[in-house]
Amino acid sequence: MAKIYYDQDADLNVLKNKKIAIIGYGIQGRGQGLNLRDSGVSVIVSELPGTKNYDLAVQDGFKPMGADEATKQADIIQILTQDHLQAQIYEKFIAPNLKAGKALLFSHGFNIHYGYIKPPKDIDVIMVAPKGPGSLVRSQFVAGGGVPCLVAVEQNASKNALKLAMAHAKAVGGTRAGVIQTTFKEETETDLFGEQVVLCGGLTELIRAGFDTLVEAGYQPEMAYFECLHEVKLITDAVFVSGIGGMHRRVSDTAEYGDYSRGKRVITKETRKEMKKILKEVQNGKFAKEWIDENKTGRKNFDKMRKEADNHPIEKVGESLRKMMPWIEGGKKI
Repeated sequence: MAKIYYDQDADLNVLKNKKIAIIGYGIQGRGQGLNLRDSGVSVIVSELPGTKNYDLAVQDGFKPMGADEATKQADIIQILTQDHLQAQIYEKFIAPNLKAGKALLFSHGFNIHYGYIKPPKDIDVIMVAPKGPGSLVRSQFVAGGGVPCLVAVEQNASKNALKLAMAHAKAVGGTRAGVIQTTFKEETETDLFGEQVVLCGGLTELIRAGFDTLVEAGYQPEMAYFECLHEVKLITDAVFVSGIGGMHRRVSDTAEYGDYSRGKRVITKETRKEMKKILKEVQNGKFAKEWIDENKTGRKNFDKMRKEADNHPIEKVGESLRKMMPWIEGGKKI
């Protein structure tokens, strides 16, 4: 079992007299940046002028600057732009301004693990990865809580890198909830696998397949939507709070029996074999290269698949039905 670290295991004084540059004021950048500032840490922000994120940073009281100048001024440079942009930004703006003794900080290990960013050996390379979106990182912090974090050290030039990562985790509220130490490799590979097989790819394809099966059998699309999409939240909320066993106690015995007796007919041995193939593609870097190349060549496949997904009948049915439920509007902020 992994050891879990809490507030008493981290020292904010490690960040005293240090300046952190947030490169990219998106959802995660804003959440962590505001929490850091509220924890007494000196924070500067880098964003592109003319963008919504730039304007938001100004509204939040920051004075955004270029990534090159931010790197010059900061002791810790936290790169929070999208994965496919990080290497370009690093090579053009950050690398020329890095000096020995500084630290590079990430919240996802993609570019370090797959070698798209190769830092010099005389700087620390660390990770603090909140297990939740930046909006939740912020709201939990403001409420006096926190979101669990992962921390990792890839390079320990200062011999103080882990303490630095733990201090950052504390400053964003992570140690209030619990922090687990991992590696860039483990965080990256499990994160990508989980997204593709369960959280995004697996879940959404299962929902569409269930919806299509009912509609093709002659059932009303609205009924199919409620049974195969709408009620997913009820089940996942129960799993989130009480685990799978706890969820089983919250549904009917009929539903529980259907789970045990039919679930393995959906997730078959062949499905599990395919999961292992996907994991191998994550481990050997095939997926990472495919995604980077997709962005280099104009995202034609990505745009096509997004359009196809947006045009699936479940989207039109859902848009209509959600108008009947104004209480769910708040979820759009997540």
